[in-house]
Amino acid sequence: MSKKKIRVAVIGATGYVGQRFVTLLEGHPFFDLQVLVAGPKSKGKTYQQACQGRWKLELPMPQRLEDTLVYGTDELDQWCEGVDLAFCAVDMDKAALIALEERIARQEIPLVSNNSANRWTRDVPIIIPEINSQHFAILESQKKRLGTQRGFLVAKPNCSVQTFLPALEPLRDFGLEKVFVSTYQAVSGAGRRLEDWPEMQGNVIPFISGEEKKTEEEPLKIWGRVEGDHIVRSDQPIISSQCTRVAVQEGHLANVWVKFREPCEREEILRRWRDYCPLPQALGLPSAPQPFLSYREEADRPQPQLDTLSCKGMGITMGRLREDSIYDYKFSCLSSNTIRGAAGGAILTAELLYKQGYLD
Repeated sequence: MSKKKIRVAVIGATGYVGQRFVTLLEGHPFFDLQVLVAGPKSKGKTYQQACQGRWKLELPMPQRLEDTLVYGTDELDQWCEGVDLAFCAVDMDKAALIALEERIARQEIPLVSNNSANRWTRDVPIIIPEINSQHFAILESQKKRLGTQRGFLVAKPNCSVQTFLPALEPLRDFGLEKVFVSTYQAVSGAGRRLEDWPEMQGNVIPFISGEEKKTEEEPLKIWGRVEGDHIVRSDQPIISSQCTRVAVQEGHLANVWVKFREPCEREEILRRWRDYCPLPQALGLPSAPQPFLSYREEADRPQPQLDTLSCKGMGITMGRLREDSIYDYKFSCLSSNTIRGAAGGAILTAELLYKQGYLD
């Protein structure tokens, strides 16, 4: 007998990432999207009405959801009954968002958040499923703090982090000492479209508020360790970043320089990327890209137009690996910021939670 599907809510369903959640969850083998939640402007409208003139994706809105009524974020008691899992991508004040996410968890609803608000809460793991699923162990301690049996919070990292950290993970035992990363981030990372952002037309803006701090610090929590009732950050490597907004609709590109403690050969790096098969891939999870990491030998790859949708937007594409005169090696990475970096990464996290029994 097949297992009953998990009933799902998407909070922030009218935004760019929320729309990604809605389209990616349609027809999912584990999850059944039933509840749509958004801010006060969308409250009480049908999903079609709420997204009128605001649908940002190339894919159409799922027809079955067009007439679904959208709940407000202040109507938790009206929609939470019968929901087994929530994804959150709503734009709110940080303090209000922390309170909302914890209130949802206290309703015994596991929540996977796309937001940054709870990433630095001591017992909330920041998860990239292919890297640190062992951090799920902190959830028992978190549930004690929240007073829950089943409800908990898991965060996904900033979209730029998911562009380059997967490429570094298979190389960690060479001793990562220093990493410099320069990111070139698409306008969809700001929830925008190029045609609606005149100042980005043919332009580059070398500043994204808060992005460099996230890019430098979140990897250290992801690479940290669970100790008692909190996650201790790693003290290595030292990471420096420069983040730039570019006139590209979809796809974050990162140029990475890395200094190792131990010597390594280029062919060994390529072999490790090629052979890396982490847990989601080994389990054959529905959203797990096969392969997770891909290397392009062409001198001008990866490119957003050609490689962003690798493995349906869930794959990481690398290229231009070569020795460096200051660091040891440098290379380029690319990923979809709204699929792998946002909604798709959160769904894959939920699939792993489901497979490991956390959603029972």
